[in-house]
Amino acid sequence: MSEGAVGQEADDAAAFLSAAALTAFRLNGRFLEVAEELARPAGLTAAWWQVLGAVLAEPLPVAGIARAMGMTRQGVQRIADLLVERGLAEYRPNPAHRRAKLLQPTRAGRDAIALIVPGHRRFAERLVARLGEAEARECLRALRHLSSALDDLSP
Repeated sequence: MSEGAVGQEADDAAAFLSAAALTAFRLNGRFLEVAEELARPAGLTAAWWQVLGAVLAEPLPVAGIARAMGMTRQGVQRIADLLVERGLAEYRPNPAHRRAKLLQPTRAGRDAIALIVPGHRRFAERLVARLGEAEARECLRALRHLSSALDDLSP
């Protein structure tokens, strides 16, 4: 391989990383816009919905929510405290760790999430119809693959 080809390969890799990052940032922005619209009728923000959604299946400590959602622990802590203050979630004792309480939704929190479900389902159906089922699955596979690769390479 010539020296020019190696330089071109590096340029291509750098261009890929830049284009992928910019695309992901734009995609994240669009997802947040959609989430804000879907959450608004339930009196939630996208971030509140994200944190409540993380604990629907089981209570988690703030650090666990942050890891699962790709958020900072401090950011999740602020949101969790607001959710508790508004009666949408509560802290429970954590048998595995005395100081790291578990966050779980209250009935009001579950009811708020339930208000989002019909709009979420309608939007999801429109998106999958726009992409086609096979392409939607391929998009998800590619996003997961890219996310996994970035996890593997992160310090």
